[in-house]
Amino acid sequence: MNKPLILVVEDDAAVRNLIATTLDTHDYRYHTAPSGEAAILEAASHNPDVVLLDLGLPDIDGIEIIRKIRTWSNMPIIVISARSEDRDKIDALDAGADDYLTKPFSVEELLARLRVTFRRLHYAANGLEQGSAVFENGDLKIDYAAGCAYMAGKELHLTPIEYKLLCLLAKNVGKVLTHTYITREIWGSAWDNDVASLRVFMATLRKKIEKDPSSPQYIQTHVGVGYRMLRV
Repeated sequence: MNKPLILVVEDDAAVRNLIATTLDTHDYRYHTAPSGEAAILEAASHNPDVVLLDLGLPDIDGIEIIRKIRTWSNMPIIVISARSEDRDKIDALDAGADDYLTKPFSVEELLARLRVTFRRLHYAANGLEQGSAVFENGDLKIDYAAGCAYMAGKELHLTPIEYKLLCLLAKNVGKVLTHTYITREIWGSAWDNDVASLRVFMATLRKKIEKDPSSPQYIQTHVGVGYRMLRV
């Protein structure tokens, strides 16, 4: 079976070589692109399994590249950028990025993010997420057909909003979902970015599924950005 193909989009030669060496050491196949124009050509020509994308490219802003790729592909895009403001992360994720890694980064963290992404691709490809009637993650089980959720075999007594939140996170396991995306999906555009309400519902949901809500195992908070369900 072929190793996954990764497209590295980075104009800084030193960073590009660091990522390429890391991927090479761990037996990943990869192509590189030093500009936005080259990135779009490579993505369209080779259909990589994952794109590692710098936002500060010399010709096209990375956000625009995300939008262009999203017009024809759902290939995972992990942003690797020196832009560390919450607004930059939110803009990238809302444009369609799957994850966001801030420079400087460790190669261990990069490899961990890749593993999470490939696990999500594996589950999706095998019908274990969107196409399955049952979702299982550690002790958590969601029976979509019955509209019920269980923890360690015991049914959870969830409100309709809590259940919708849980299902939304489960169907995007491993992916960071922004506050805006979640509120639109759960309540509609009239509730855009009502973070206060979202936090209240997320807190009550965590109390029901987490052994220790202060140290969550299932739902990870990305401060100022959104939430992600972890694969346990």
